[in-house]
Amino acid sequence: MQWYPYFYMYGIGGLVFLAGLVIAWRAGALNSKRLLAVLVGGFIFYAGLHAFLQTTGEPGPLPATGKERGTEGFIGTWMDIAVVVFYFVTIIAVGSYFARFTRSSSDFFFGGRRFKGWLVALSCVATTIGSYSFIKYASVGYRFGISSTMNYLNDWFWMPLWMLVWLPIIYYGRLRSIPEYFNKRFSPSARKIATLILLVFLLGYISINYFTLGKAINTLTGFPIFWSAVAAACGTAVYVAFGGQTSVIMTDLAQAILLLGVGIGLFIVGVYHVGGWDAFWTGLPAAHKLGLAGFKEPASFHTMGVFWQDAMAGGVAFYFINQGVMMRFMSARNVLEGRKAVALVVLVVMPLAAVSVAGVGWVARVMAGTGEISPMTDPDGVFIIVSNILAMPGVFGLIMAALVAALMSTVDTLVTATSAVIVNDIYLPHFAKDKADDDANTLKVARFTTVAASALALSIVPLFMQFDSIFTAHAAFTAAVVPPMAVTLLLGITWPRYNNKAAIITLLGGSAAVFLSLLYPEIIDPIAQGAEAGGEGMKAHKYMRALFGVSVSAVLGIVATLVFRTEKEDHPHLVAGSEEGAMRLFKGSEPKPAGASLKLDLKIVEEHPGLPEVGDELMIHLHPDDRAKLGVDPGDLIVVSAPGEWHGGLKSVHGRVDEQDGNSSGVLEFPKELEAYAGFRHYEHVVVTVEG
Repeated sequence: MQWYPYFYMYGIGGLVFLAGLVIAWRAGALNSKRLLAVLVGGFIFYAGLHAFLQTTGEPGPLPATGKERGTEGFIGTWMDIAVVVFYFVTIIAVGSYFARFTRSSSDFFFGGRRFKGWLVALSCVATTIGSYSFIKYASVGYRFGISSTMNYLNDWFWMPLWMLVWLPIIYYGRLRSIPEYFNKRFSPSARKIATLILLVFLLGYISINYFTLGKAINTLTGFPIFWSAVAAACGTAVYVAFGGQTSVIMTDLAQAILLLGVGIGLFIVGVYHVGGWDAFWTGLPAAHKLGLAGFKEPASFHTMGVFWQDAMAGGVAFYFINQGVMMRFMSARNVLEGRKAVALVVLVVMPLAAVSVAGVGWVARVMAGTGEISPMTDPDGVFIIVSNILAMPGVFGLIMAALVAALMSTVDTLVTATSAVIVNDIYLPHFAKDKADDDANTLKVARFTTVAASALALSIVPLFMQFDSIFTAHAAFTAAVVPPMAVTLLLGITWPRYNNKAAIITLLGGSAAVFLSLLYPEIIDPIAQGAEAGGEGMKAHKYMRALFGVSVSAVLGIVATLVFRTEKEDHPHLVAGSEEGAMRLFKGSEPKPAGASLKLDLKIVEEHPGLPEVGDELMIHLHPDDRAKLGVDPGDLIVVSAPGEWHGGLKSVHGRVDEQDGNSSGVLEFPKELEAYAGFRHYEHVVVTVEG
């Protein structure tokens, strides 16, 4: 039984991984041996890691847990509260400062598409570690041990499809939202349905984060959960409303350092506190040392359920249909930087994040075994209670600030994403067709909708307060909302014959089936593979509802495609295919070998004949000698950036080579109107790089 979970997860997950490679290869998208090596190497890494973890423990009874709060009233000191308030004010100020780098709706949503992969990856730390993560995974770690890392270490199955198929589609297609893909691939009707489902998903996701922080503050101070969530929502809305994606990325970079530092630091201090590594490892129950949970039990956390709810449905939700994650990677400088970012996220950030968020729970279980805390302590309160024991005054406040950071860093991404969907898929197509070119108005509406999205999400918090734990609330929500849209998207990007009628039937039929399963959970029993239902309504089959939704949606989509056969439609660059044609469409000219660069002196001028801009890119004048050195022609894409890697692309701007010649060789003239936006200084050295 110890190895059943391993072979189940890597048997089915391995087929998904292999299918992604085959689809990409047949479409001509797998043309890099280096990328193939990274993909296969990543799969082997995780398969080997989980195999090793399965040998470190053995199945056995899990210790009981209860609902004792463990402490009453105010935890910590006023110094801790002061640290939290100081951090809160500081991060709002930092986010507001970077608002100066936002000059258009494209900057607001995608940060000017100029960031390097490492910066995107680090900012994703704050996206993968939500406010719910510390509370949720410390709770799961306390109850189930090392297997609590499963949710962070099961994403690699989807990487062939994501890196080779989906990323080129969204980037080269200049998609502004996930529903826009449904419009281009299928129809406006499909877009409307997808918009509704995606908004439910995003608003629910934001609401879970608000609920979690409210619960944390309630444990910390006794302040009501709902009003704690309101305070956090108001603060986050300030810098997101003004700064958009650039503020999100730069504040998340700072918060990523705090989140990883606090989580891993607490784990190290905790191991030392219980007597060192040997004492820690000996103190963990045998069942807590396994890398994967039980195959079908316990009902609250088992490998089969987590695999379908998180790895399959949740993996697609996070990487493919999460508008916030899409926007994060759309802010990358190019597709290559996007691929570097996701490789860093899944192979480096995720393992570190897993230890960071669950480590306190593991330490707490050892402390419960020695009697330092009650074995019946409420798992959802473990993180705060144990942190208070391990940290001195002020430092505990920094830990609480990390919770605030986690909330803000996840919610800022989701709120911006929700705004993007509302603006691009509801407001512009239906209420402002005559104002589509008025970017100032679009930016104004985008800022307003960030506030509205926060208010709507707050109204959903009472729904999640009904669940026994944050982990089960999140699992049940994902399993109930994601499957129909996930299946529709995956069939759309991999199967050219999958048509509009089939897509609408998949979305509506799959959603109806999932809704029916909420009313009558017993219809999931035939495919639940013996896993217990574990409750009523959304609480029943909170994991296996994901398998039910995926199965019904897939059957509906495949059968409808075969029944409503149509002539093979032409969907250039909307399904798996070679990148060359997509790059040509993106550039508007023949691709050039990327990477050639030239150092120039930057001269900032009051008036620049290259204005106005064309699309998102500035028309840049280069002297004929400089054009010849770079090997570019008018219309080619280039990037102007400050030297070095430290700025991660913040001090850079995309542009196109103009037909008009520059005045001096070795000098690049830059408009003063964009001086603050790009952060350049007069006569600063810059690097002009060909973008292919």
